[in-house]
Amino acid sequence: MPHPVDVHVGKRVRHRRWLVGMTQQQLAEHVGIKFQQIQKYETGANRVSASRLWDIADALDVPVSFFFEGIEAGDSEAAHSAESNVPADLLGDKEALDLVRSYYAIPENQRRRLFELARVLSDVA
Repeated sequence: MPHPVDVHVGKRVRHRRWLVGMTQQQLAEHVGIKFQQIQKYETGANRVSASRLWDIADALDVPVSFFFEGIEAGDSEAAHSAESNVPADLLGDKEALDLVRSYYAIPENQRRRLFELARVLSDVA
């Protein structure tokens, strides 16, 4: 059974890879391993060594600490998320990731206007 930290790190690898539009094959090539190994990292089936995590962070253009963000969030955060209608694992929600990816594809000036519209609509709801 995988350790919860390994699962968390793997999810963060998968989400970041997906957000930057990189395939498992592309990440594997950049890191110098086979894509099957990336699959195992992303599911938490295999632990990522420190040096490999360093290489993955470099390939995905994030600091190593990115993969551990949110790991200390306990049950209180999950309860808070439930109260605010936000999924506890926002990065695990494919629709939310699609929305974020689409949002950042919009030119910056239009993105700001869309953001303000979303804030107004959420206040009305």
